[in-house]
Amino acid sequence: MSVLTTAAPLDVLADFPAIPAGWAYLDTAATSQKPRPVLEAIARGYGETYATVHRGVYQRSADMTLAFEAARARVARFIGGKPEEVVFVRGATEGLNLVAQCYAATQLQAGDRILLSALEHHSNIVPWQMAAEKIGAQIDVVPLTADQRIDLDAMAAMLTDRHKLVALAHVSNVLGSVLDVKRATELAHGVGAKILIDGCQAVARLPVNVAELGCDFYVFSGHKLYGPTGIGVLWGRYELLDAMPPYQGGGSMIDRVTFAKTTYAPPPGRFEAGTPHIVGVVGLHAAIDYVDSIGLDRIHAHETALVTETRAALAGINSVRLYGPADSAGIVSFAVEGVHPHDVATILDEGNVAIRAGHHCAQPLMELLEVPATARASFGVYNGPADVAALVRGIERVTRIFG
Repeated sequence: MSVLTTAAPLDVLADFPAIPAGWAYLDTAATSQKPRPVLEAIARGYGETYATVHRGVYQRSADMTLAFEAARARVARFIGGKPEEVVFVRGATEGLNLVAQCYAATQLQAGDRILLSALEHHSNIVPWQMAAEKIGAQIDVVPLTADQRIDLDAMAAMLTDRHKLVALAHVSNVLGSVLDVKRATELAHGVGAKILIDGCQAVARLPVNVAELGCDFYVFSGHKLYGPTGIGVLWGRYELLDAMPPYQGGGSMIDRVTFAKTTYAPPPGRFEAGTPHIVGVVGLHAAIDYVDSIGLDRIHAHETALVTETRAALAGINSVRLYGPADSAGIVSFAVEGVHPHDVATILDEGNVAIRAGHHCAQPLMELLEVPATARASFGVYNGPADVAALVRGIERVTRIFG
């Protein structure tokens, strides 16, 4: 099958040295490749400007501290929050665990309820289970609509005044379904619940303004935003963060330490124990600048066109089953009848096409879909029509081999 594409490439492939000619990297939902400005910022951070932060009185340390805090302010502007509400963590997983242990496990009581959805990543399930088990809370699960979105009508019917926390994905890492965060927030607040949004798959392709969305917590990882691994962001309303106990003890998160008693720093420092991932923060700043230089609207339009073309091409192959809504954000999940997704991915890899195959850290969703796994192609700014064509050729080869 030939693929006729109408998507205009963003023409940024040259910015990504780790993508060689002829290699279709379609696993951005797992982790994004890194553009030169990010690599250069990391190299500069370690090779020219490196020093500790928040500790040294010498000039290099002061300069690096200024760069570190400038990155915090940049993150705040990027998501519409305030710098004092931005906590640097190792990734979204740590941010979720932090809120689960320092908010849910301290603010909720036995008999309270936590509301999740059927499409959540394990990182937005397991921490809440751990907190719920500790305090005797219960977890409820919102079902999906026929086109595999979080069913907000069902959510409205399920919510009660016993629900104290709602945690939902902004964009599904399997289906690409986009949540109406504003409505979800209004529903949660309508019964007095707080709401956390997992934005890992959203921030690299959709404008996010936490003030406009109205949520109480928002988390994302840097490595899915064209930034380094090992760095992420927890944003929270300041009054909520200020009422939460520390997550870990150590340097930097204190006000005063004595053997009799320790007092803690205000947020965000209270939650940033130890020497932080200094250069990771600098790299995240560069990644946000890079994404903004292209424009999230352009990125979303570009990826939407690629998703539309991919779904149309795969729909024309009889043995392919597609998952998720037609307007999924940057992700196409599918299965080839009679072929395990791991075999699909292996054959595609032989043709220099890299996709993800497995349960995508969403086993409850796989059970709902009644499959052990799916194959997933996910797009980034560096992808173009040639990658779609290579994917389709690879799937056609799979059907010939197993046909």
